[in-house]
Amino acid sequence: MVARGGAVLTFPVTLLDLAGCVALLLWGTHMVQSGVQSAFGPRLRTFLSGALKTRLHAFLAGLGVTAILQSSTATGLMVAGFAASGLVELAPALAVMLGANVGTTLVVQLLSFDISPLSPALILLGVMVYRRSNTQPPRDLGKVAIGLGLMLLALHQLIEFITPYEDAPNLRLLMGAVSTQPTVAVAVAAVLTWVAHSSVAVVLLAMSLAAKGVVSPEAAMALVIGANLGSALNPLLEASSASDPASRRVPFGNLLNRLVGVVVGLALLGPVSVALVELEPSVTRAVADYHTLFNLILAVVFLPLLKPFSALLCRLFPLKALPPDPARPLYLDAAALDTPVVALGNAAREALRLADILETMLSCTRDALDKDQGQRVAEAQKLDDVLDRLNAAIQAYLMRLDHETLGPEDRERFDEILAFATNLEHAGDVLDNSLLPLAAKRLKRGLAFSPEGKAEIATIIDRVIGNLHTAGALFMTNDARTARILAAEKAVFRDLETRATQNHFERMRGGVVESAETSSLQLDVVRDLKRINAHLVAGTAYPVLEREGELLPSRIAGELG
Repeated sequence: MVARGGAVLTFPVTLLDLAGCVALLLWGTHMVQSGVQSAFGPRLRTFLSGALKTRLHAFLAGLGVTAILQSSTATGLMVAGFAASGLVELAPALAVMLGANVGTTLVVQLLSFDISPLSPALILLGVMVYRRSNTQPPRDLGKVAIGLGLMLLALHQLIEFITPYEDAPNLRLLMGAVSTQPTVAVAVAAVLTWVAHSSVAVVLLAMSLAAKGVVSPEAAMALVIGANLGSALNPLLEASSASDPASRRVPFGNLLNRLVGVVVGLALLGPVSVALVELEPSVTRAVADYHTLFNLILAVVFLPLLKPFSALLCRLFPLKALPPDPARPLYLDAAALDTPVVALGNAAREALRLADILETMLSCTRDALDKDQGQRVAEAQKLDDVLDRLNAAIQAYLMRLDHETLGPEDRERFDEILAFATNLEHAGDVLDNSLLPLAAKRLKRGLAFSPEGKAEIATIIDRVIGNLHTAGALFMTNDARTARILAAEKAVFRDLETRATQNHFERMRGGVVESAETSSLQLDVVRDLKRINAHLVAGTAYPVLEREGELLPSRIAGELG
């Protein structure tokens, strides 16, 4: 037991206080990362996608983007998405990861100086900006300032907290194992980094422990090695759940160069730590310099070898020919959930698959209504199950996003994706529950539409398919002009239903039973197609028009009503 402030505290309380300081450090790191991602994420993604021309450019782009985001994981997810879609080759993608690993060291370099007195000012400034700003970018920058202030406060508290416990036998015993066994230090730091999802926080913790003499500089540098190893574990574990082994190339390549660094770093740890402490008397600065040096040397060694290294990874993780399952999500990467801008893009790409499936269902329905093709009804019914499963997967994926990290634009896109996917799924239900039974009824009873009726139904279905294409384009562009064009289709379909109703009544008055029966069936078909078209308008046009202030409670402003 150790006395502090007149009270007798046990070792478990010591660990609780230490855990609280570490938690504050982690939360500050999280605020910085989420604030920067929300403020600059889309622009950084665009910049990164255009900078992957050569290995050197890719390295510098990864360094710069990660220095801003302070998350090599976020940068890795972006470039992994580019590599998976074929937009970038594997070698530049790996170069980005080398740059990202160097980029994470820059904030450690900044915080290695004694700037803890700035903590209250940063927190105050951040709170003022966050509470007084009505627009999102300043509020995001306010979160960044608060996060930096909390990180500085946590580091200061760690040092203040450790001082009374320097001679605590239990703490000395725990840290003694770390100090005397570098491999233990590497393992401990790797596990902490894997749990915390932040190598920056673990490196800063190692600096604090070394500053108070709780661990030796050599042990602190071993902790740095472990933090670099742990930062490569989470992306690989996330990618291991993917069905295609090729998706593991980038994270495994990153882990492999980390492992090489661990082996060489441990072998040279003694002389390197002595040399750095001699060159830099400040232990915290020496640990920060070692962190940067570790990643710079790995980058210099691996950059010229990326081409053969990429070939090796391609042999280890070849593309896998998976059995076809149209209901399997292709783009819902769980690893991207920590980066909202990437995750929302993935969900949007998956939602567009719903439009393709719905188009195939409409084509099947057209064939079943026009020809004696009963198998097309069964085919469309199976596709409705696919539509339902994909929509459920998209919604579950979106619900796993951390809504606190979503800015206004992200929340708006979130709602647009949900509205689009939900309305397409409802349109599929109209097909499955109403239109397809009508087609089956026609086939079962041997009813035949007149040539004019067939042509009219085919024309209307083609018009719905055209509107579905327009809805897909509108979903990607959010163009107000396209939204007005699509919304005007509601009036067109009202006229089509009115004309079909009038034609049905005329046939009824003519007393031709067969003609009346088929015209009734045709009227039901037109009504269902009108309902499907209404879902397309509601899922894409109305959100855009509402944002533009052109959607009134009862109708669209202007002449579209």
